[in-house]
Amino acid sequence: MSHGDLTGQVAFITGGGSGLGAAFARRLAADGATIVVNDISADAASAVAIELNGDTAVFDVGDSAAFDAEVDKAVERHGRLDIMINNAGIAPPPDPERTQRSIENQMKRMEGKLDEMVPPDSTVGLSDADWDRMMRIHLYGTFYGTRAALRHMTPARSGSIVNISSVLGLRPMAGALHYATAKAGIIALTKSVGQEVAPFGVRVNAVCPGWVDTPLLAPMDPMLMAGIVMQIPRGRMATAGELAELVRFLAGPDSSYCNGDVFAASGGFV
Repeated sequence: MSHGDLTGQVAFITGGGSGLGAAFARRLAADGATIVVNDISADAASAVAIELNGDTAVFDVGDSAAFDAEVDKAVERHGRLDIMINNAGIAPPPDPERTQRSIENQMKRMEGKLDEMVPPDSTVGLSDADWDRMMRIHLYGTFYGTRAALRHMTPARSGSIVNISSVLGLRPMAGALHYATAKAGIIALTKSVGQEVAPFGVRVNAVCPGWVDTPLLAPMDPMLMAGIVMQIPRGRMATAGELAELVRFLAGPDSSYCNGDVFAASGGFV
């Protein structure tokens, strides 16, 4: 992998105030890119932007008009847009009662006591509001960011868009229906748009992280998390820095032949 070849390029990173987004921002900045840090939290975005001598764009990625305006503003300020990382996301809120029921059901399944399992009702209990919010942040937000970036990249016939999906978009799990569906949608979006813009010098790719040690997973039940880690052949969760190396590869010229491609970084989970 080459280093130092992003000097003069401008990267817009959503959800860049913490976790994976902040790791992506630091990695691209280390190789010379100017970073525009988006986050819904002004304090979080500002902290990373100050650290990297970058700019902030504080808005909800589910707001189409705000997304367009902030990308246009970044291009007006810096004269270009080279990299868009659609990373912003949310996790399903913890539900201790349902989690405990799932753990008990898994134990009964292992003992062959299927008739004693209690339906978790994860799908039946999913509200319209929770479904809509998950779709709006992940799938709509990725669409809005891709569209806003292409308005500048396609005329310039240059640019790289990296969409952050998930291994759950490749291997859905029970209990996270809306999250898995949104992440699978990002994969389809990436492939479709990647085919469209490939002849015009713009690359669109997706990364499907596995389980990554970030604050997003902090509310997860420890027993449930331990069960998931047991399924990872690598034997551990990923670090944000490991994912940042893959995103850096796709953002830069070293991945010049990658377009509409989907890269899993799962430790063997998929």
